Amino acid sequence: MKEEKMTNDLKNLSFEEAMQELELVVRQLETGKVKLEDAVTAYERGVALKNICEEKLKNAKSKIDLLVIG
Repeated sequence: MKEEKMTNDLKNLSFEEAMQELELVVRQLETGKVKLEDAVTAYERGVALKNICEEKLKNAKSKIDLLVIG
C-alpha cells in the first residue's frame, strides 16, 4: 500500500521534476553516508522515479512516432 501511494504521488511529477529528484537520490546514495534503512528507502524511491521517467519517455516517443508516421 505504501509503495502504491508513492508511485501515485510520483505520477503527478513532470519528467523534469522526476529526473531532478532521481539525480538527488543518486547523489545522496553515492555519498555513502546514509544509514542502511534510509538508503533502502531512497533506493526504492529511485527505482520508482526511474520507472516514471521511462514511462514518460515512452509516451512521448509514441506521440512523436504518431506525428512522424501520420
